Amino acid sequence: MHTPASLHPATLLAVASDSAGPGWLLRTVIVVSVLGAAFLAWFLLRGYGNND
Repeated sequence: MHTPASLHPATLLAVASDSAGPGWLLRTVIVVSVLGAAFLAWFLLRGYGNND
């Protein structure tokens, strides 16, 4: 059995952190990716309705 003093500092920081998972950065990347894909689809498909 390890005592807290013998654990690696990274393990102690991981246990003591308040957030679980990647957090706001991954959420931001996902939101920007979805918005970018929607904008790209709109940009590519906007000319199909015009038969001038």
